[in-house]
Amino acid sequence: MKISIIVALDRNNLIGKNNSLPWHLPADLKHFKETTMGHHILFGQKTFESIGHPLKGRTNIILSNDPNYFAKECITVRTPIEAIKYAKERGENELFICGGAMVYKTFLSLSDRIYMTKIDHSFNGDTYFPKINLNSWKLVSKEDHKPDVRNPYFYHFLIYDKK
Repeated sequence: MKISIIVALDRNNLIGKNNSLPWHLPADLKHFKETTMGHHILFGQKTFESIGHPLKGRTNIILSNDPNYFAKECITVRTPIEAIKYAKERGENELFICGGAMVYKTFLSLSDRIYMTKIDHSFNGDTYFPKINLNSWKLVSKEDHKPDVRNPYFYHFLIYDKK
C-alpha cells in the first residue's frame, strides 16, 4: 500500500492559521476531493475537528491520543501503525495523510508520495509543513495554474515520489 501526503502550502511552507486554511482556493479543494475520493484519508484530531464532519466518499480515519475520542462515521486510531494496518486490512492501495503539522511530520518518513499544492503567495499563519529535503524526492508531475475569478493566486499541483 502506498502512503501519500496531500498538502497545500504557501511559498513559506505555511499550511494553517488558527486551525484553518489561511486562503480560499476552490481549485485546490476540488483537486483534494478528486485525488482522495474512494480512499482512506487520515487526519489528526484537531484537523478533523476544524473540518467539522467526515468527508463523504472516503473512509475517514482520525489519529487521536484521547482513548475516549469518538467521531460519528469515522474510525479512531491511537498510532500511525494502527492506521496503516486498518487501511491495509481493508484492501486500500493508497492511504492519504491530510494533516495537521504533527501528523505530516510523523508520516513524512513513512510516505511514498507527496501531492503538493504550492501557492505562489505569502500568507500569515501559525502552522507550517515540516522541512523536507527535496533531494530525497523526485518531481514526477507539475501543473501550473494562473489566477482566475475564483482562484486569486498562481498555484501549482506537484507530485513527488520518494527516491
